[in-house]
Amino acid sequence: MARWVAGNAFELLENGEQFFPRVFESIAAARHEVVVETFILFEDKVGLGLHAALLAAAKRGVQVDLTIDGFGSPDLSPGFISALVQVGVRLHVFDPAPRLWGLRTNVFRRLHRKIVVVDGRRAFVGGINYSADHLADFGAAAKQDYAVQVDGPIVGQIQAFVHQALAAGQRSASRGQAGQRRERPAVPAAAPAPAGSAAALFVTRDNRRHTTDIERHYRLAIRAAQSRVVIANAYFFPGYRLLKDLRRAARRGVEVRLILQGEPDMAIVKIAANMLYHHLLSAGVQIFEYCDRPLHGKVAVADDEWSTVGSSNLDPLSLSLNLEANVIIRDRAFNQVLGDRLEQLIAHGCKQITAADLVEATWWRVLRSFFVFHLLSRYPAWAGWLPAHTPRLLPADAPGAAAQHAGAEAVGQADPV
Repeated sequence: MARWVAGNAFELLENGEQFFPRVFESIAAARHEVVVETFILFEDKVGLGLHAALLAAAKRGVQVDLTIDGFGSPDLSPGFISALVQVGVRLHVFDPAPRLWGLRTNVFRRLHRKIVVVDGRRAFVGGINYSADHLADFGAAAKQDYAVQVDGPIVGQIQAFVHQALAAGQRSASRGQAGQRRERPAVPAAAPAPAGSAAALFVTRDNRRHTTDIERHYRLAIRAAQSRVVIANAYFFPGYRLLKDLRRAARRGVEVRLILQGEPDMAIVKIAANMLYHHLLSAGVQIFEYCDRPLHGKVAVADDEWSTVGSSNLDPLSLSLNLEANVIIRDRAFNQVLGDRLEQLIAHGCKQITAADLVEATWWRVLRSFFVFHLLSRYPAWAGWLPAHTPRLLPADAPGAAAQHAGAEAVGQADPV
């Protein structure tokens, strides 16, 4: 179970311009170990930057583990992969699957976490993938997003978590392919000293014991809020219980503000969120659509102390299917920084949605709401009906790799943590 850990320091990193240089600098300074988990790794200038940083670290003797999602990172070239493997980088592909009639079958249960741990003393957690569309020079489709740099004792928990996921893959590989997989050498245990005044929780969502942990912490913060709740979330279609908590908070006088996508990267995102607007606005929830570019953030603040940054959206995929990771932060200084950034987003990049903006026939709204809320009232229980093939974490360092992932072969499998 997640537990509060004191003595941490958090720095908000906004967009790729702040995030990528800090991550690459930390990898360049690594002495013992680098562990990276990401949903998307593209072979563009950002992905090549990470590639170069990991190659350099491995060449100087640092143990490097890189885990990518087989659905989110499907097109890495054999040269990109083999260069990593040849210098000792342990590349793992989460649940790669062969195509069926040219279509990918591993749509559900994605590894959506974005985590970096360096020497067990510094970590990064957030929503930013390794792709050029997180940089402003990508153009109008560049994403608005957030991550945090983490220093302090909570890094030990994050390191233990990523080690546990890697160990599960190693155990399965040893059972399935005896003699083909090197033992993973031990890395010095993390003992990070206090680095600041923030208390923190590292909270994950999986398909075993922690199926609702992130949602539960959101709901606890909303229910305890006395003055404000501000949520910026890219893909917003939560369950009925969280919607009810938002409405109740607004009705008891809490200023509840939602920052959602106004220029979405997928049209269905806005369509789904719009179905909830009448219900939320009628209770006093304020809705703002960010229109400068696609919003990809997954952050929130409550009152003047609670904050969260992570990979989890508030939609069925993140809340019921994907593997996710957030940090929950209790710190006034960080809350103020993130809160100020979100207020700037509202002031300079958002359009406030009012009831007058929702033009549609009354009969259709009533009929639609009836079906939507009956669906939501049973969510996320119905998610268990969706295909739930066994997730696998597959090492990618054996011969014959091209068949599985542009050059990476599966030599073992395990249910991930």
